[in-house]
Amino acid sequence: MAYFLISVSNKTNLDLCIKYGLAGFTNSINGLWTFMEIQEGDFVSFLYGAKVYNLYRVSKKKALKDAQYLPPWPLITFSSGKTYYFPFRLHLEPIRQFVESMVKPEFAYVAENLLLRGGYRKTHFQADQTTLQSVSQMGQIYSGQLENLDLDKYETFTPVIVWDRKLQNTPEVFFFQEIILQSLIRQHLSQYENLQALFSSVGLLDLHAEDYEVLGEKALSEGHVDILIKSRMPVGYSKKIIIEVKTGEARKEDIDQLKGYMDEIGEECMGGILVARKFSKKVRHQCECKGVKAVVYDFEQVNKCCKYTIEEVKQKLRLHVL
Repeated sequence: MAYFLISVSNKTNLDLCIKYGLAGFTNSINGLWTFMEIQEGDFVSFLYGAKVYNLYRVSKKKALKDAQYLPPWPLITFSSGKTYYFPFRLHLEPIRQFVESMVKPEFAYVAENLLLRGGYRKTHFQADQTTLQSVSQMGQIYSGQLENLDLDKYETFTPVIVWDRKLQNTPEVFFFQEIILQSLIRQHLSQYENLQALFSSVGLLDLHAEDYEVLGEKALSEGHVDILIKSRMPVGYSKKIIIEVKTGEARKEDIDQLKGYMDEIGEECMGGILVARKFSKKVRHQCECKGVKAVVYDFEQVNKCCKYTIEEVKQKLRLHVL
């Protein structure tokens, strides 16, 4: 199970989330990304105004058709002039109630992300298991009563992915993008057998998958690591493996970027992995010279003219170490 802090755009929306035990994400690629990332059974808290609110378990996920006409959240217009609504929704089971400041040391993992990003600028932040263990002891067991949101009529849909941009029709059909690939790879490697296979393929034979967790974007002073694999319960020091994800062909600049992240992490970095659709002989050689492992991704028996659900794409993902 994973733990996420969900960024809420304003106090009105936060109150509605808490009132009904719901989280909603917009009809945008970031909304789909968050809906992909958070699974039933995961834990979440709300993040607003540098404070963390409550602990919930995700009980159900739904994508609603014509959600611009459905409560509880009003439409929201950003400074870009674009107006969004909330078709992607999580139903939440309250576990603990609290309001805690982000400056508490227990939230250091996420707070560092916020500080290095210069603000939220994200729909969600994944925290590590240490943070979840701390949050599970905060406040008190939830004793309130959620209000029922009465929706007279609504239809659900299953979002699909396409490789032809002309077929995109949000929020039901999305063009394949890098953050989608990042999420697919993170979830793929969150399964112990897949992570152990990766460790073995890149020569990390002494690592055991059950001792590690696979986390989403991690901010560093040099930039943002796409995927961070780290010790689940570090003792003394925390081993880390970092992954950079590219949808297209790998370039020398990608290797340099990843090597910069590896150097910043220092001795605790056990390795860096570059995942891309293809590698030229020259770039593959550059990976070897810089100590970066080259991994090719593909999707088994995918017709790029067809539409696929997220679950279908996830099952078809394959990683090949060069």
